[in-house]
Amino acid sequence: MAFSVVMPALEMAQETGKLVSWRKKEGENVTKGELLLEVETDKAVMEIESPADGVLAGIRVREGAVVPVGQTIAWILRPGEAVPSEVVPPPAAISPAAIQIKASNRDAISSPQPPEGAGARVSPKARRLAKERGVDLSRVRGSGPGGEILTSDILAFVESPSAAPPGTGLEALSSTARIMAERTTESWTTVPHFFVVREVDAGALLAARDRLRPTIEQARGVKLTYTDLLVAVVARTLLKHPRVNGKWTKDGIFLNAEVNIGVAMAINEAVVAAVIHNAARLDLGEIAVQRRDLTERARAGRLRPVDIANATFTVSNLGMYHVDAFSAIISPPQAAILAVGSISDRVVPVDGVPGIRPMMTLTLSSDHRVLDGARAAAFLDDVAVTIRQPEEWL
Repeated sequence: MAFSVVMPALEMAQETGKLVSWRKKEGENVTKGELLLEVETDKAVMEIESPADGVLAGIRVREGAVVPVGQTIAWILRPGEAVPSEVVPPPAAISPAAIQIKASNRDAISSPQPPEGAGARVSPKARRLAKERGVDLSRVRGSGPGGEILTSDILAFVESPSAAPPGTGLEALSSTARIMAERTTESWTTVPHFFVVREVDAGALLAARDRLRPTIEQARGVKLTYTDLLVAVVARTLLKHPRVNGKWTKDGIFLNAEVNIGVAMAINEAVVAAVIHNAARLDLGEIAVQRRDLTERARAGRLRPVDIANATFTVSNLGMYHVDAFSAIISPPQAAILAVGSISDRVVPVDGVPGIRPMMTLTLSSDHRVLDGARAAAFLDDVAVTIRQPEEWL
């Protein structure tokens, strides 16, 4: 029977996706696992593989359209099959302002929207955000089912010319940047953050990198970076602190069986956390290769769903930008994120006398529902010890 191709859900809380491009044309043969289309989420553009063998037919969604997760966007047919009769003509592309239309109500796409200020429903998140931003809800047009006002509508209104003071210039945001702003706002306002800071002597880490870099470059064809070393340090330390590798759920604290490290990467106007899976089981060369491949795909907008899935902890390193220290926002449902500053020479006590050492500042952001101060401090202390004594685990 005909196999429907639907807009995939590639991450938690995703409600819509933007179809960036079809990699196959109407009527072309496709095989299962072959690249079929590219979809943009709030994190990146991802490549989607064909779920079956057959002929691509009945394409319903044009490139550039934003549609709800779960909606049929095309069909894959086997010999002798026809596109199911219930398929309707392609819907018009939904504007970025309507990015969070509920997938569960297909009719909401074409249903008439009530005029502004007509008493439309408002989602709790949208109401809270409107209050924070000082937005008059009567001026906002909802894009949800039945005209419900969503958080994306509030953000779109705030960024629209009608909400700007006279003479104020506006910079247009992509749907990726807009949703990223919404997600970070939600994390900051719903997750009880607290921060633990530690300075650590990175001299031994520098020496280890200089010693291992030629060997790994020759064997793997990739340059060893400080981020690679930090991923290895953090992954091994998390094995001793499973609570830090856990997450908050409505039923309690869930301890993840795997240690999957997200590495924050800047791409265009957004940041994506590409994931090195089972990092605690990988050697430095394997970590370096995976980090390089993820970085290249992220910059080219070619990340796959698996590349951003199931991170249990995130490392954000801004040392290459000469940032001394910073605090990062947690990516739910993770319990913590480590912010890493630059390595720079500072005057510190060395054997009781002033000396110059290469120092690095680490800031751990933690979810207080999962971790208390003592647990966070113990984890950060073990990270610092491991950085000072890399030969213990290399």
